Amino acid sequence: MLVERPDVSNLLDRWQSGDKNALEQLVPLVYGELRRIAGAQLRRERPGHSLQATALVHEAYMKLVDVEGVTIENRVHFLALAGRLMRQLLVEHARRHNAVKRGGDVTIVNIVDAGLAAKSLDVDVLALDQALEELGILDARQRELVELKFFGGLTIQELAAALRMSTATVEREWATAKAWLFHRLTAGPR
Repeated sequence: MLVERPDVSNLLDRWQSGDKNALEQLVPLVYGELRRIAGAQLRRERPGHSLQATALVHEAYMKLVDVEGVTIENRVHFLALAGRLMRQLLVEHARRHNAVKRGGDVTIVNIVDAGLAAKSLDVDVLALDQALEELGILDARQRELVELKFFGGLTIQELAAALRMSTATVEREWATAKAWLFHRLTAGPR
């Protein structure tokens, strides 16, 4: 489980108060965890993906610099935000790639890595993004849970802490969201 360090909390508070230098001091403290999140996301991408973990972390950092109006309570929330930004970057990258190919080469992710299915399921990252948008309309909390678990790499215990829920509730919500996503992604295009 991620343990909050006072220096991280202080830097998060300063950053949210408008001190852009605090982010520059914060990133080295959590860089290893950011690379772990980026690596996990990239392992689910198609073979030969042109982005590498370091580049994904750096691109996410550039987006973090411009983040405003978001309340980040702790290290887990910060890492979840970074994971969400990395997901958005991968979706943007896939869209650009597909625009060049005009639909010929889609970005595939394997969602068995996140335990979304009992069997391996390869899915277009854009289809997954669309499914998450639909899930967000039905249940915003389940969408957030999936983003934090799948893209942020949080454990059940970390999710419970971040979302202020019991681990039993997180497990139940995770199982429901997995089943819904599996059904949605295997049902074919809408």
